[in-house]
Amino acid sequence: MKSKIFIALIAFATLVSCNVQNRSEHEEEEHGPEGLVILNEKQQEALKLELGTFQQRNLTTLVKTNGELEVPPSSIADITAIIGGNVKEIRVFHGDKVKKGQVLAVLEHPDYISLQEKFSEIANKLEFLEKEHNRQKELFENNVGAGKDYQQVKSEFNTAKSRYEGLKSRLLLLNLSPKNVKNGSISNTIRIISPINGYVNEININVGTYVDSKDKLMEVVDNSHIHADFLVFENDVHRIKEGQIVDFTVSNKPGEELSAKIFAIGKEFEANSRAVHIHASLDNMQTGLIPGMYISGHIHTDKNYTQALPDNAIVTEGTKSFIFVLDQEALEEYKEEMEENESNEEEGEEEIEIGEDAMAFKMVEVVTGQTDAGYTEVKLLDSLPENTQIVMNAAYYLLSDLKKGEAGDDD
Repeated sequence: MKSKIFIALIAFATLVSCNVQNRSEHEEEEHGPEGLVILNEKQQEALKLELGTFQQRNLTTLVKTNGELEVPPSSIADITAIIGGNVKEIRVFHGDKVKKGQVLAVLEHPDYISLQEKFSEIANKLEFLEKEHNRQKELFENNVGAGKDYQQVKSEFNTAKSRYEGLKSRLLLLNLSPKNVKNGSISNTIRIISPINGYVNEININVGTYVDSKDKLMEVVDNSHIHADFLVFENDVHRIKEGQIVDFTVSNKPGEELSAKIFAIGKEFEANSRAVHIHASLDNMQTGLIPGMYISGHIHTDKNYTQALPDNAIVTEGTKSFIFVLDQEALEEYKEEMEENESNEEEGEEEIEIGEDAMAFKMVEVVTGQTDAGYTEVKLLDSLPENTQIVMNAAYYLLSDLKKGEAGDDD
């Protein structure tokens, strides 16, 4: 009886052992072939997977620098009143885009009326003196009139003419039409207009405020000529030359790198920092750039472009470095192998499905070199096909997934 029980126990243990072995083999297949990571569509979306190719980057001698975005003096206009007055209208708002000649504000004051009256008076007087001057000149040239009379009329005419031109210029500065004033059209207001295209950067007035000729009413800035103003310290100045490229970033465009070319180098040091101003023009004008924005970058002092990848595309395992490349051929081979083995699977065993949008990646060993600004020089031990797609942002995740699969195999 005991022998029968013993034989039954051996049979049960053998059955359990076979089931465990079959289940282990099934789990091993879920990890995919050795050295290959397979991601389905949902995993790709969750990782925000980015693929790309090798990039050529200048990772040679670099000078770190920072500074601000600036515009040249000719692109900044301080708006003032030629003659003081009271603010009657403000026709713009802070940040508005304005064109050259556009009315920004309207001022009113009795002095404007007085100036136009003086001009009208001298204009009418000048007409009389001009006729009298011509008459006396003709008499004098014909030896009929006295030279003294002619000289006196001539002096009065020239004086009136000078005053007329002076008052006319003042009217033009106030954007008043001398022709209209001469015809009797007098205005008690003047218009303040923008001398340049740009954006209203400051408004320092309110309706009813009295402003003097020296007061700054507004500021208009033309951002179309914005450039980068960097500071380079004394020990690096000797490396800097006109024409060198500066790669930099701004606070409102995180992760986006801009570039500029040096066109001017300062000739004196800042008193406190012992740094020189370096001016660089932007290669491509971007929207959203505002004078005064803080910028940080690096200057390429020589040109030696090399093959590079973002730091997030490279992983380390021990003393070695690796990248992950797209290998759809290996995925197709794996699918074919699975289909061939389907006939050998036991009935009721769960079938492993790989979606049409799945991607497979294999790990490739590389040698890394210089690093800068989030990029690292990469050298291949074995060549890859041209335009091979490389994982640019999730290499560490793929490495952990691969190691998890290897750990499952060991179990």
